[in-house]
Amino acid sequence: MTHPSTHLDIVAAPGVFADLATAQELVARALSARGLTGGIVDTPAGSDEAIVVPGGGVPIDMASYSSVVRVDLGQCEADRSDGIRTHIRGRGLDGLRFAIDSVFFHRFHPGKILSYGDHPEQRVEQRLPEGDGPFPVSMLIHGGYWRSRWEFDLMDAMAVDLTARGYATWNVEYRRPDEHGWDATTDDVAAALAALETAPGDLDLNRIVLMGHSAGGQLAMRLAADSVGKTVSPALAVSLAGVLDLRVGDERWLGEGAVSTALGARFADAQQTYGASSPISRLPLGVPQLVVCAVSDDPNLLEISRAYCAAAFAGSDSVVPVEGPGGHFDVVDPASEIYRDMVREVDARM
Repeated sequence: MTHPSTHLDIVAAPGVFADLATAQELVARALSARGLTGGIVDTPAGSDEAIVVPGGGVPIDMASYSSVVRVDLGQCEADRSDGIRTHIRGRGLDGLRFAIDSVFFHRFHPGKILSYGDHPEQRVEQRLPEGDGPFPVSMLIHGGYWRSRWEFDLMDAMAVDLTARGYATWNVEYRRPDEHGWDATTDDVAAALAALETAPGDLDLNRIVLMGHSAGGQLAMRLAADSVGKTVSPALAVSLAGVLDLRVGDERWLGEGAVSTALGARFADAQQTYGASSPISRLPLGVPQLVVCAVSDDPNLLEISRAYCAAAFAGSDSVVPVEGPGGHFDVVDPASEIYRDMVREVDARM
């Protein structure tokens, strides 16, 4: 049996880093955290997938690579060229860390990319557990304040962990509203859920849990409400630090105006759209829920989660709050206490 290589090259064009030493330090820490060797080089040393930082707008000559994770430090259009597995863009120097994590998870815990539509962003990554099914399904919806620079790689660690725990994972990418409009976003997550009906593998579609982080928490809870009575619907919906009240999110200008940018208008000018999209306005959802938020997260998100639970308790939904130590990303980090508490609650209900 051939084992995947633990070596990783980061091929960077001259001058892309303002200070090379800072980039080298970041790369060394990120490689060490994943048990990998390698670093920033001028040319690749082998045929394994490499990270390439070519500079904004510069095409990559794929002759030297079997596969590439492209990194652009600034915002730019997505590069969908053949051979580029994923394009991490607009995340600054920290994009290198995300790229290293992406290579690690896909080299050592590969999934299968499936399409649920014609657009390149209408895709999911499916991972199936070992053994015999039928397997419960965890559908993951990433966050990033609905902005295109954040993609489903944010949920890789969670997908790998849940698969090891016996869940078939369905990690969803979708068209974000900053480039495609709000209707495209909501249509895509609904289409991704419906696509489970024809997905490969021995899946138990009576045991689907929707799990959304941050902006993805809003999408997951709205989708749960929209799916009641449909052929494919969740048995449980989980908000992980979700933006569950879009009116409050807009009024407080969360994410530098992320809510109104995503929905296309301020609350006062689009109350019908906000009402249809805001989970707190959709209560009761008709689906059991977990509402998870770390106590050191943005206090606005913690307050919104608590207010949502209070509103849900007054209705007919079964809602369980989960709080614990940590910040915004601890709720999707398998190494954290609050993540383990969340999974324990999910397992008890699934």
